[in-house]
Amino acid sequence: MSLIGTEVQPFTANAYKNGEFIEVTEENFKGKWSVICFYPADFSFVCPTELEDLQNQYATLKELGAEVYSVSTDTHFVHKGWHDSSEKIGKITYAMIGDPSQTISRNFQVLNEQSGLADRGTFIIDPDGIIQTVEINADGIGRDASTLVNKIKAAQYVRNNPGEVCPANWEEGSETLKPSLDLVGKI
Repeated sequence: MSLIGTEVQPFTANAYKNGEFIEVTEENFKGKWSVICFYPADFSFVCPTELEDLQNQYATLKELGAEVYSVSTDTHFVHKGWHDSSEKIGKITYAMIGDPSQTISRNFQVLNEQSGLADRGTFIIDPDGIIQTVEINADGIGRDASTLVNKIKAAQYVRNNPGEVCPANWEEGSETLKPSLDLVGKI
């Protein structure tokens, strides 16, 4: 079953953010746009490059009204240790959620049951707590966080302009489509 259009399931978890431990629940994903980035494990190889890339886009995403969260099945204590010992991870200012119970990873259908680790899943959640995009990559394929900026802009546009859709390669300010009988077979 697809998670698109479904509400984020309840959870409570601890996270590390800006030198503090905080509690995060599904309620944190309501009232603003959210980007959730699952990754397999702290102290790994592709993961720090992705999370640093996500940090590089964080200010732009915040300007768009989106909050960012990363999630792995490590604990919030391990996140702090990684943050304190890695140059790349030390730059991160968004919340790093610990999911040692694997509840969140299961809720988002990214848990690899054999390894007990999360797959590389990226989710955009609207201000109502509804999942709007899902992207899941194989373990060895890193993600490009810059693509999230246009996805957030497109999701916001579609939300604010019912009856319009954003075509492939859409960028803010470019032409959208209004699906209708007149468009059938003409695109």
